Amino acid sequence: MITGTFLDEISHDIPAANWGPQEWEQDFQAMQTAGIDTVILIRAGYQNKATFPSKVLAKANKILLVQEDLIELFLTLSEQYGMAFYFGTYDSGEFWHSGQYQKEVDLNLALVDEVWERYGHHKAFQGWYISHEINTFDEGIMRVYEQLAQHLKGLKNLPILISPYVRGSKQFEDAITLEEHEKEWEEVFSRIEGLVDIVAFQDGQVHYHELPDYLRVNSKLAQKYGLTCWSNVETFDRDMPIKFPPIGWPKLRFKLEAARASQVDKLITFEFSHFLSPNSIYPAAHHLNKRYLAWLKEIQA
Repeated sequence: MITGTFLDEISHDIPAANWGPQEWEQDFQAMQTAGIDTVILIRAGYQNKATFPSKVLAKANKILLVQEDLIELFLTLSEQYGMAFYFGTYDSGEFWHSGQYQKEVDLNLALVDEVWERYGHHKAFQGWYISHEINTFDEGIMRVYEQLAQHLKGLKNLPILISPYVRGSKQFEDAITLEEHEKEWEEVFSRIEGLVDIVAFQDGQVHYHELPDYLRVNSKLAQKYGLTCWSNVETFDRDMPIKFPPIGWPKLRFKLEAARASQVDKLITFEFSHFLSPNSIYPAAHHLNKRYLAWLKEIQA
């Protein structure tokens, strides 16, 4: 079963729900009902959008768009509903894409210091999430991972999570093969061994008949390099001509069963509130929630 979810209110391709504290509490209740025990902030901010009124980010952006202090809200709700909260770092949407890796690092180092001073007292604050996603080995991002991970561990030695993706044929014209994927991630894991603790590959970039083999390779590599292996079971559909509707139940069930068969340690999702919640802005998600909970009841009987 899915026991973790990202929290996504700072995105560049998912519509805002415009929830306030009451709506978020209703959704944490729904998460608890569905068995969620871990929530992961997808990112503290993206470009000029932020999850809290950060002084660090305000200096970097002429206009900083902040709805409210979502981090305080999420930590409070996590404690109320018995969940572990992982803090996601900032994505400039600019520096690391243009090769200015040190600027990305320096901004994040200042930000996480601010965050830990402001929120580190919360008991629910139980992990870090480095939000910069890659699909193959990248020397610049290796340096970002190394510097950020070392600094985060220095603030508080909590588990560090990454959620990369596969350069798969569903998303890329120049997709790589399974063998190339294994070679690339052998190189990545050899660099981040001992720094990053958990890897949760996204599962939506390859075709369904390919997925079991990728799950198997991911799990094998993680075990070899001492990483805990989760699977990020996407609950949105990449096969539709629009971005992004809730996934069809038969597809989700296939991915859940494939992940179970690969013996990963935990299933998380991107993302409960939009695509699997009875409170979602998408009516189809309400029905997916019913199908999923009925399936859980069936397999647990």
